[in-house]
Amino acid sequence: MSSPQHSSASAAASSSPSAAATAAIIARGIARSFDRGPVLDGVDLVVPAGARIGLIGENGAGKSTLLRILAGVEAADAGELSRPARLGYLPQEVPFDPDAPVGSLIDAAVAPLRAIERELEGAAEGLAGVLGGTAPAAAERYAAALAAAERAELWGWEARRDALLDGFGVAGIPLTTPLGAISGGQRSRLALAALLLERPDALLLDEPTNHLDDAAVATLRTALLGWRGPVLLASHDRALLDEVATAIVDLDPARRALGGPEGAVAQRYGGGFSEYLLEKARERERWEQRFAEEQRELDRLRGGVAVTARALDTGPKPPRDNDKFIGHFKGRRTEAATRRRVRSAEQRLERLEAEQLRRPPAPLTFSGVPAGTTPITEGVLVQLRGAAVPGRLAPIDLRITALDRVLVTGANGAGKSTLLAVIAGALGHEGVRDARRGLRVGTLEQDARFADPDRTPRAIYEGILGERHAAAHPLRDLGLIAPADLDRPVGALSLGQQRRLALALVIARPPHLLLLDEPTNHLSLRLAGELEAALGSYPGAVVVASHDRWLRARWEGRELAL
Repeated sequence: MSSPQHSSASAAASSSPSAAATAAIIARGIARSFDRGPVLDGVDLVVPAGARIGLIGENGAGKSTLLRILAGVEAADAGELSRPARLGYLPQEVPFDPDAPVGSLIDAAVAPLRAIERELEGAAEGLAGVLGGTAPAAAERYAAALAAAERAELWGWEARRDALLDGFGVAGIPLTTPLGAISGGQRSRLALAALLLERPDALLLDEPTNHLDDAAVATLRTALLGWRGPVLLASHDRALLDEVATAIVDLDPARRALGGPEGAVAQRYGGGFSEYLLEKARERERWEQRFAEEQRELDRLRGGVAVTARALDTGPKPPRDNDKFIGHFKGRRTEAATRRRVRSAEQRLERLEAEQLRRPPAPLTFSGVPAGTTPITEGVLVQLRGAAVPGRLAPIDLRITALDRVLVTGANGAGKSTLLAVIAGALGHEGVRDARRGLRVGTLEQDARFADPDRTPRAIYEGILGERHAAAHPLRDLGLIAPADLDRPVGALSLGQQRRLALALVIARPPHLLLLDEPTNHLSLRLAGELEAALGSYPGAVVVASHDRWLRARWEGRELAL
């Protein structure tokens, strides 16, 4: 397993001759398609030295694909790239050799530093050997080696190693431990520590906070704020983006609905995540205004065409005996001109109908308690007394009432997911659990699991809700599953898409008690924000377990810290 992944310019996209020397990451016209269609279509991106760009977008928008292309791990179909020579890349799932010791990860990270150190020593010896003479080549070699050492912060790397391992909570793991014997979260944190230790010239990070607690996120935040090279990070961590990002790049194909140019799917916003939200709200307002104006114009045209067409259908009145020929002739000319105006209006109507903006998607809402389900608006739903799971959850007392809002927080391993399973009655435990008769409990788990990977989202939705309820609340209308994915095998969908389906099953048939385990994981930032807003009007009780600092800072209900 090698935490920092390096590669030369992508074989997929043509690379600038000066790629190795550039201090910025520059991509022009990057395109990538798969069997289901284009994912990236003409992406332009510049990340200069000192910039920290947050890469966001809907699930499946191509964030990880773009990072792999920039890292040289995957080939693009078209485009040009230039980037620093020493580029570090952290994927979401870090490959590893289960038999390799933890120490090999650190050794791989410091190998480039030791190479820089050897080059500096060799350059110094070469310079010393020609002192008193003229050796511009030796001086240039030494200057280049010294600059490389300074960029990599060569001096003091051992102290930096210890601080990073401690900050990411992995300092206590013996270096001889096989990588296959530690958890996936520990491997990810070790890989991130090794990557930062190596000090590459540029960073590409794909969801680096997925396995980090608050202390580890603080360590990463400090490292990124002090980074001198370009940084591009795809992240769902809204708080981190707000704290470190100098700009946000949104891979949002839906912008074409606002009249954006074809192929331009990367939109840049200055500032952190808060500034991005403000600008997106303004975009939404402009979208709604333009849509309303177009609909008014369409209604006006339709009405005008219909009225004039009805008048023409009655035909001209037959001329009276005393009508002059010229008057009758003028009437015919007027009628012909009117028909031309009607045809012109019809053509304009056809164009506007064909090119009109699509309706802005409705924000996420819960459809209410389904027919045939008795709502619970008062009283106790679940009560725990001394509930515990040895080794996983310490004894706890908890009382959840109707319409309650509870946020469960705690470090990794504190027992948040275990507590939700106990509340749901899905896990054996010590102590007492009392639940109200007739209580319906629904859980949105961290990892959506569907028994048959060959079934489609539409079939799963109809099978669980029943045909009548599914017809009353169509899956497509919820806006969670793209029309093209409704009839694809669920096993072919991404983790984010599968979680959207799991969320759709909850939204369409809300239980009396809704349990959400890390609800913002694998959801787009837009959808995460809408979900949080919708919870305020949820027609039942809600218990959320989350490490999401953005959600926690804005929570208005009770908080239970484990």
